[in-house]
Amino acid sequence: MEHNSTFPIKQNELDMLRDEATSYIKSIQWEQGQRAKNKDKDAKDESILLYLSRANNGSSASITSVSKTILELKKRLLPESIAIPIHLNQTLFAVQEGITLGIWIKDSYYDASGLSSLAENRSALDNSGKREYESKMQTATAFMLFSTAYKVLHDLKPIASDDLSVMKNKFAGIPEVSVLSPLKGISCALFYYDKYLGHPEIIKSDKDVIDFTVVYFEALIAEIQMRKSTLEYTETISDRTYKLESSEFAVSGWDNIFQGAAKSVEFNKIQFEQIVGNRDAKHFARRLTERMLSYDFDAKKNPFQELGGFMPVFMGYGIPGTGKSMLIAAIATRLKEHCDNLDIPFLFHPMPDTLISTFQGGSAEKMVDWMKPLQDPSKLIFAPIDDAENNLQERTAQGVSAGVKEVIGVFLRYTEGAYAVNYGNSSIGLFTNLPEMLDKAVISRVQGRFKIDGARTEHDFLDQDHLWWRKLDTTMPDFVNMQGPENYSYLQDQGLAKNMGEILNVSGKPTEERVLDAYDKTEKHFKTNHHLFYANLYTEIQKIFPFFSSRDVRNIQSAVSLRLTDFDLEEDWFENPEIYFKKDYDVKFNMLQELMRANMKGLNFSEIRRQEVVRYLDNVATIADTDFKRKVDARINQLNIDMEAREQFGKQE
Repeated sequence: MEHNSTFPIKQNELDMLRDEATSYIKSIQWEQGQRAKNKDKDAKDESILLYLSRANNGSSASITSVSKTILELKKRLLPESIAIPIHLNQTLFAVQEGITLGIWIKDSYYDASGLSSLAENRSALDNSGKREYESKMQTATAFMLFSTAYKVLHDLKPIASDDLSVMKNKFAGIPEVSVLSPLKGISCALFYYDKYLGHPEIIKSDKDVIDFTVVYFEALIAEIQMRKSTLEYTETISDRTYKLESSEFAVSGWDNIFQGAAKSVEFNKIQFEQIVGNRDAKHFARRLTERMLSYDFDAKKNPFQELGGFMPVFMGYGIPGTGKSMLIAAIATRLKEHCDNLDIPFLFHPMPDTLISTFQGGSAEKMVDWMKPLQDPSKLIFAPIDDAENNLQERTAQGVSAGVKEVIGVFLRYTEGAYAVNYGNSSIGLFTNLPEMLDKAVISRVQGRFKIDGARTEHDFLDQDHLWWRKLDTTMPDFVNMQGPENYSYLQDQGLAKNMGEILNVSGKPTEERVLDAYDKTEKHFKTNHHLFYANLYTEIQKIFPFFSSRDVRNIQSAVSLRLTDFDLEEDWFENPEIYFKKDYDVKFNMLQELMRANMKGLNFSEIRRQEVVRYLDNVATIADTDFKRKVDARINQLNIDMEAREQFGKQE
């Protein structure tokens, strides 16, 4: 969805609407619909719904006052205190501000959609005019309620409890939502909000008031989202962003729920030099950070995306103990340091361990909550999934829980498809020891992949030990009485590579037997610098690995693009952000194109393409084989144990 234009919401315009918002909080009138009254008959939670449905004590319309209910809560919960306690005050203020903002958004929609002039000439409208008027009224109301709820959540979510599950279990839903007119919409929403607040079971402490308010307005957004598809005349909503002046808050169409609600998670600071080996991984991580930092906040896009060098989803894999978690921390450290330096908001957003829920649908909901902030264009976001095989394992495997299937469903929807919005400011990293256990569809979303293989050379192992004993050396200088290497200075190999070519030392041909056979077979008919070579190689590969698809070919293409954009940004760009980072999008794009051209002079396209194809196909084969190999090894191991046990048993007799 393209958001073409941003409109400011000015504080002084809101000031003029605040009295109207306050009057709704003081008193609204609502007559319950028949269905809401009858809801209690098939209700899961009799008491609360019954209570809600009898809220009118028999009379047809009822007058409700949220501010009065909050005062009564204060008397019940905190009889001693004189002032209104902080949580009740924060809630009342947030709801009032939310309604004020909602009214502003509604007025703005009236003008933008032509509803204002329809309303003025209402008496003269013909039938189709009346239909348009009613239809636009409903859209205006829905968007007003959505914006109100969204603002309430923006203000209260950061101070609400982290775990709202107890409150969600008490909450029995909103019996009815009206979008017939703005007045009816706000009256109906506040009526049920007020009824819940007054229910003694729901609110047990003043903190509960904030928690309940968040749960209620989350439910209101969900209700509006469900109706969204039935609304008409929404183009003036979805094509623009409204940004509240001097605040992070913005409403972008119907999307980005809880933008700004995700808080950055703490992490240990680690420099790349402290990680031994892993040249491929370190190089990749460095490129990733440079590319993310090139994101343009005004244009909401990234020049590297246009050049083909950006990876919304990547994967790092390797045996256990090779430094996955250190690498995650090092990427986060590097991004955070540059972001602080450039004054850019940064969100470190790892997937929580507690994602899989035992409730039906619970995992999907949690996964949506986790993935939603990734669509926030106002910050750079690094979202690692450590031990990815736990939450994203092959769906067809035996005993895979429904929760895993839900999580994968959401992941696929948000990484490609109608929901996928990537501005080039966020990247999801899958980190795993067992890539072969990951779901095939998930793996096919991965656009960049690298090995995390830990120490690999004599120098790597020297450095790994050096990082350990040098601590002793600083505290007791002559204690480590051992001879160092003659012509190697510690950590000299742990710096960053200049480009992938340095790391690859690519052997000419695939190492995996079946891939090698296919490669040799194809090479008999075509040279590797002919396009037909690849067309035929892919056909051969598909015979061996039926799951190899055009998605894989696209991934190979993006791997080649990554190599073409595999150049360093200039040192002085980081020291003086004005030169590059602070420039506008087109200037940045042109500067990168210059660098790319200069970089390509030393490169040979057909050779790079060949290297990347070999690398990718070897990778596919390894992942496909490992699962089978592991089962075979386990079986052999078991047979060996059995044999040894029999022998020992024989000796004992």
